[in-house]
Amino acid sequence: MFNFDFKDKVALVTGAGNGMGKCTALTFAKLGASVVVADINIDNATKVRDEIRSVGALAEAVQVNVTQEEDAEKMVAFTIEKFGQIDFLINCAGVSKNMKLVETTVEDWERIFAINVKGTFLGIRATLPHMIKQQSGKIINFSSMTGKEAFANAVAYCSSKFAVMGITQGVAKEVAKDNINVNAVCPGVVMTDMMHKATEDMAELQGVTKDDIIQQFSDSIPLNRLQTPEDIAGVVAFLCSDLAVNMTGQGINVTGGAQLH
Repeated sequence: MFNFDFKDKVALVTGAGNGMGKCTALTFAKLGASVVVADINIDNATKVRDEIRSVGALAEAVQVNVTQEEDAEKMVAFTIEKFGQIDFLINCAGVSKNMKLVETTVEDWERIFAINVKGTFLGIRATLPHMIKQQSGKIINFSSMTGKEAFANAVAYCSSKFAVMGITQGVAKEVAKDNINVNAVCPGVVMTDMMHKATEDMAELQGVTKDDIIQQFSDSIPLNRLQTPEDIAGVVAFLCSDLAVNMTGQGINVTGGAQLH
């Protein structure tokens, strides 16, 4: 693991109850940060909080529906109340659904955009006044390799991740003068609960098995393996470190070479 020191830093991580968000929260705690574990499932958030505390780090849990303006504001206020500052905002909360465009309902489209796009926007908007006041901060948004090159049968999801890249670039330029770095991480194939469901949907759409889909992904990756939550968390930590002080507005691929731009 990278030898970064986040002592005296505070990380607010959404979608931290499981998957990549959980791994990121644990990674930042191990690197010395105090962590606020934010998730719509408070039981999951509490379990992650307790796991962090068990290794001697400071952590709090908060329930948040990232699509709700009031929840986003309360999440940020809770973090400030508990720790007095927010140094890192990590927008990991997300959802996907694989389906043909002609079978995509307005409800499907709006739900995906509400969580992936509106949730990112609301989290940033609530956090920025505090980062601007302290004239420092790092914001990391979770886009995807599909936020740069779309896949078939996932138009709503891909479009939402392209939108996350737009938010990342626009906000990066807006707050650069305030010493705030805004970047995105673009994971490849990470077998979280969400990806397990996605591969099942892909298999059904293609008339093959889930193992066939996973093999297709593996075959497309030059480094010859799927990505892990730890792979993603390590890059998020790098982007929040002083080593990345001159990086902003970027979308960093973590795809094992499956995507090169």
